[in-house]
Amino acid sequence: MRLADLRGRSVAVWGTGREGRAAVDAIARHEPARLIAVNDGAGYLDDPWDDPRAPLAGGEHAFAALASADVIVRSPGVFSTHPFLADLRARGITITGGSALWMAEHAARTVGVTGSKGKSTTSSLISHLLAAAGRPNAYGGNIGVPLLDLPPAQLYVLELSSYQCADLTDSPRVAVVTSLFPEHLDAHGGEREYYRDKLNLLRHGPDLIVVNGADERLRDEIRGVTDRNGFPPVPAGAGDSRFRVEDGTVFCSDDPLFAREALPLKGRHNERNLCVALAVLDGMGVDVLGERATLEAAVRSFPGLPHRLTEIPDASGVTFVDDTLSTSPYATMHAVEAYEGRPLTVLVGGTDRGLDYGPLRDFLASRELTVIGLPDSGARILSELSALPKITTHLSEDLADAVRIAREVTPAGGVVLLSPAAPSYGRFRNFEHRSEAFAEAIRATA
Repeated sequence: MRLADLRGRSVAVWGTGREGRAAVDAIARHEPARLIAVNDGAGYLDDPWDDPRAPLAGGEHAFAALASADVIVRSPGVFSTHPFLADLRARGITITGGSALWMAEHAARTVGVTGSKGKSTTSSLISHLLAAAGRPNAYGGNIGVPLLDLPPAQLYVLELSSYQCADLTDSPRVAVVTSLFPEHLDAHGGEREYYRDKLNLLRHGPDLIVVNGADERLRDEIRGVTDRNGFPPVPAGAGDSRFRVEDGTVFCSDDPLFAREALPLKGRHNERNLCVALAVLDGMGVDVLGERATLEAAVRSFPGLPHRLTEIPDASGVTFVDDTLSTSPYATMHAVEAYEGRPLTVLVGGTDRGLDYGPLRDFLASRELTVIGLPDSGARILSELSALPKITTHLSEDLADAVRIAREVTPAGGVVLLSPAAPSYGRFRNFEHRSEAFAEAIRATA
């Protein structure tokens, strides 16, 4: 479905945040017969919605407003498990999203990147390298400018969440998946449903598919998937991949490109992110070997993204690391791996979504480190680790208390890693607020 298809139809925009405002602005230009905004949240009366093109419905009127529409455009924050959805679909109402409407118009000029971890870094790196190679592009998506607000461009690079991927009926020309593990299960209804929604990015005829070839779960889930021309996904970052890192060198087939140390980001997962990015450029016709000097310089200048293994030096000799966006046990495992060989204290815990921390326990079974539990899920995580002989655990009252304990138990030269394996909501407004609290606790205990 395209935006032009909404002309003369009754449309409800479900969600009144940034994405909802972008949707109303885009749809209104196509003259729907009726346009209404819907906020079904408990605080709808405090909604500052003031767009006269789309009157606001909420509370008792929310479902009726949705049910009266020909087409519903839902924001990414409306989860697949929302109780209204099954009833609305049973009524034959078309349900789409702003990302799907945008992709229907721009898929042929788009690189779309998703993944349970690494999608932000990889998409940003792809955009950065393409620009260095003379391919200017507009970058946006999940964190940043809504797709429907993106400016006109010849090429787009997008970071796409599972919520955005779920409604797509067009794949981007280049579809990229960085990793796959259980995440956001409460919003999707289960592990299988999450994988289905995430991998919907690949199901509508992309010209090229690039994946992290070292992710076994991902390789299993996409078995049999092909691009528009019948070719399987291009694996990057594995030992048998065209783009890989071996013995401290980034390779393209048998040709060394540049030293791994050119990439300022820590961790083997970021090495794989780089390989995926290079494979995308290669597939898009960039002469990676011929442009190796240009690409190396671009890799060296890549600053990385905030809240992802961001180091905070401290006069004590301890390195504090903000990795607050690691909200699953698998993401925390990558972070721990990045600091192997140094005394390590890890701060874990946050909103308890009932995640299985067994994989984290198994990963830490042979490692020696200190783990400090944060409310609310910290106590449950520590109980999972209690039988591990090399793991020392402490339970904290809050983040400030955890930093205080970490200073006491972490020697000079060691690392204090905030990689919580849980979201921030409940105790904090969002992940930025948790990062601010971490930085303030570091200053207060210096």
